[in-house]
Formats: sequence, C-alpha cells, structure tokens
Amino acid sequence: MTGMILDGILMLLLVAALGYGVRLERKLTALRAGQLAFASAVTDLNAAAGRAENALASLRASGQETDLLHDRIIKAREVKAQLETLIARGGEYVPARAVEAAPRAAAPAPAPKPAPVAAPVSEDDARAARMQALAERIQGMAAPARPAASNNVHAILGALTANQSAKQSLNQARRSLDDDLFAA
Repeated sequence: MTGMILDGILMLLLVAALGYGVRLERKLTALRAGQLAFASAVTDLNAAAGRAENALASLRASGQETDLLHDRIIKAREVKAQLETLIARGGEYVPARAVEAAPRAAAPAPAPKPAPVAAPVSEDDARAARMQALAERIQGMAAPARPAASNNVHAILGALTANQSAKQSLNQARRSLDDDLFAA
C-alpha cells in the first residue's frame, strides 16, 4: 500500500511539474516576442540616430553656407546703398579715375534719356520696373566715353547679381533645411 501512495504522490508532483512547465513555456514565448520587438525598436532607433546625425551634418554645412551668404548679403547691401546714393545724385558722380582721365578725353558723352516706365500694378511689377530703370541708368553710365566708370558699373552690376543669387541660394538652403528637419 505504501507503494501506491508513493506512486500517487509522484503522479501529483509530475502533473504539477507539467503545469508549471506549460506556464513557463508561455512566459518564455512572451519573452522571446518581447525580445524581437525590442530588437526591432533598437534597429529603428539606430536608423533614426543615423538620420539625425546626417541632418546635423547638413545643418552645420548649411550654417557655414548661411554665414558666407550673410556676409555676401551685407556687402551687397552696402553696394546697393552706394548705388542708391549714386542714382539719387543722378549722374553727378564722376569717379576719381574719370577725373584724372578727363583732360585726355575730348568731351563727356551726354547722359542717355531714361525710358518712360509704365505705372506698375503690383509690388513685384514695381520692383521690376525700378530694376529696369536702374539697369538702363547703369548701362548709360557704361558709355565708351567713360571707360574708367565702366569698371565701377560692372562691379555694381556684379554686386547686384551676386546679391540676387545669394538670396536665392539662402532661400534654397532654408527650404532644404526645413525639409530635412521635418523629414527626420
């Protein structure tokens, strides 16, 4: 009889061990699934960190380019202010080189008549009209009778072109930076 009692106790212990094993298997399965999800999250985090690192490198490069463009814009504004004062004086300006060359030149060329400008409709049209009038005045200053002034005129035209291209580059850099920041 003792053998049967021991067999019964052994069976109960085996059933309990089997139940505990099933429960442990379920926990291990959940742990493996969690581990796979964690590995996936770490991979995604690593990819996001790489994108952020690339965005920071791009931001640093854009910052350096922005500083360069800012310096160019400041210089272009100074040239623009000088040009506006020259335009306001309306042809009274004679560069020092032209004054030195004046005794050698026969007679100064007459100033060209500015073309009539139609009344602009919008701010963009007004700006375009002013730029056209400015270009015509500058071209008039670049007459062959005053070769020394043409160097100055070409420098001013170059500065205006550089200012416009600098603005466009800066705007493009800002747009790409915004796209990069919002993409990450």
